Amino acid sequence: MIDQPTIDRILDAANIVDVVSEFVTLRKRGINYVGLCPFHTDKTPSFYVSPAKNICKCFACGEGGTAVHFIMKHEQLNYFDALRYLAKKYNIEIQERELTDKEKQRRSDRESMLIVNSWAQQYFSTQLYEHVEGKTVGLRYFAERGFREDTIRKFQLGYSLDQRDALYKAATKNGYKKEFLEKTGLVIVYDNGGVNDRFRGRVIFPVHTLSGKVVAFGGRVLKKDEKTAKYVNSPESEIYHKSNELYGIYFAKQAIVKEDRCFLVEGYTDVISMHQAGIENVVASSGTALTQGQIRLIHRFTSNITVLYDGDAAGIKAALRGIDLLLEDGMNVKVVLLPNGEDPDSFARKHNASQFAEFIKQSETDFIRFKTRLLLDDAGNDPIKRSSLITDIIRTVAIIPDNIARSIYIRECSAMMEIDEQVLLNEVNKIRLSKEERQNTQGTPPVSNTMSIIPEYPDIPGYQPIVEDSFLPPPDDAMPLPDDNMPPPPPPMEEYPMEETGPMEVPPPDFPPVQPTQPAHPVQPKRSPYEVYELTLLKYIVRYGEQVLFDYVDEETNEQVIMRVAEYIRYDLERDDLTFYTPIFKSMLDEASEKCKTEGFKASRYFLAHPDPNVSRLAANLISEKYQLSKYHSKYRELEQEQDKLDQLVIRELYAMKDAYILRQIKETQLGIKEAHAQGNEDKVFELMKQLTHLNEIKNVLSKELGERIVLKM
Repeated sequence: MIDQPTIDRILDAANIVDVVSEFVTLRKRGINYVGLCPFHTDKTPSFYVSPAKNICKCFACGEGGTAVHFIMKHEQLNYFDALRYLAKKYNIEIQERELTDKEKQRRSDRESMLIVNSWAQQYFSTQLYEHVEGKTVGLRYFAERGFREDTIRKFQLGYSLDQRDALYKAATKNGYKKEFLEKTGLVIVYDNGGVNDRFRGRVIFPVHTLSGKVVAFGGRVLKKDEKTAKYVNSPESEIYHKSNELYGIYFAKQAIVKEDRCFLVEGYTDVISMHQAGIENVVASSGTALTQGQIRLIHRFTSNITVLYDGDAAGIKAALRGIDLLLEDGMNVKVVLLPNGEDPDSFARKHNASQFAEFIKQSETDFIRFKTRLLLDDAGNDPIKRSSLITDIIRTVAIIPDNIARSIYIRECSAMMEIDEQVLLNEVNKIRLSKEERQNTQGTPPVSNTMSIIPEYPDIPGYQPIVEDSFLPPPDDAMPLPDDNMPPPPPPMEEYPMEETGPMEVPPPDFPPVQPTQPAHPVQPKRSPYEVYELTLLKYIVRYGEQVLFDYVDEETNEQVIMRVAEYIRYDLERDDLTFYTPIFKSMLDEASEKCKTEGFKASRYFLAHPDPNVSRLAANLISEKYQLSKYHSKYRELEQEQDKLDQLVIRELYAMKDAYILRQIKETQLGIKEAHAQGNEDKVFELMKQLTHLNEIKNVLSKELGERIVLKM
């Protein structure tokens, strides 16, 4: 892992204007720079770069952060790879921390396997261009498929000689160990010690990761032999997990982001032909059913996917398989069936990019509508078969997480199938409720998207909804607080290499159980009622967390007391048994208060360079200001700065949060009095009245501190 001093040197060297200008045309505007955002279709410049703060931010889509996180987003790299990218740019030598023996061995094995695969890719390419067999067999095959030389070199295609152990002999001659040749699947080792090349006599298609590393190969046989498999792929290994890889994703990722759409095909040649035709936002599942890992990989770049399949019966059946997983993940799925006798490879070779795009526009169909029409046509007038197929369609509709989209599909299916909409709605609700009950029984989260999908809130990424009722104080006790040790939500695992970070174990939140009033309907999650106050305080923590707020001598102990911003905020909240209720906010508060005494610690720098992209993006949002005063305004007079009055601002916001807390308790106590009075429970009414009096006394004190405020009701 990269050590902290090296990370600091990279961050110091990385100039945000220099880094961003490699990808975005910037124009100076005041003390900032502005350009078109590379992360969404931007017609008017909304992407601001601040050289003073060394950050960037789009005020349209909300993307931004440090140079590291800009590279992470733009190049689709993890945190450490982005650091290595910048280190290479600025010629900084990477110093990694000392690893354990186990870590060293695992990392060494992985690196050895990647090195072996890299050598094998070069070996296959060399055989394709320089060996007589490669030229006459391999190159001839690619030429017959219509692949240009630049396309062949781009995808690093190759050829494996039709000899038993040609690659094995060449590899061992070059010093590569038999152990790693076997682990990567390049050779097959038999019990008697014999060795065979796995891909002999085949053209080679290397499989690249997001970062461009070769982790596997696919080989197509050229001989017509019924006993020989047409395609052979690398087996699962330490570096290759088929369920988490998509062929062509390395070459397609930027095009997918730009177009906000991904085309999904079946085979290697489909991807290559479409690239050659000018359609680059395409990946292949390599002839297998889609997995959750592959879907997550696509969903990182876009929510829109168009599935392309052959127009024959097999293609139609294939279009129906694996789509449910896409719908369940919240993807917008379209289906395009090509003309009979055509596949994406042959169709792309006959058409250019504009013709292909026009065909897609005219032919693509929403998956639900496509499936409904297809199955109803097959069912005909047979009532039994028709009923079965309708049930199948309803199950597909039921897995759609978005309530609005699901409602629209129910309405359309009702019209197409000539069935009452309420009947379909009832069946969908039964399916979802049944699934939710099964998941609850198994201890897994319910299917309801309201609990699993993070609400759209661009300024607070990673926000975790909190059930409103959990904040209601019990009738005769103080309001329970969440566990102080509750961790923030972990970052997506695919962002960080397992060998560098290790597995993450996150215990479940320790909230007191909330009993819904109607068990059949899950409680709708709501944000923390104190979120706006937490966010304001967090802004001061991120901007000035390490700055000294109070410095005085304790009269009793005669000791000097130094309280920094982050430290004081946590201290002041905890002495009143309060805390931040939004997990990511609380995590940042705890980190800042614990580290603010560390020499050289600067909160803004620390959070902007945080490996959790949720934290770094939130920090960038809290620090960023679209408009700043130019030097002209401070030329003739000194303007009062925010940091000059932190002692007033921080304390006022702390009072404001406490005031909101007390107001909420007063409201709930008043409701409790009303309910107790209706029930005739006078003892409880008396107890709650005493509690209300105490709360009002606290409210009066806070009001005096905050100043009298006039509230106008509109």
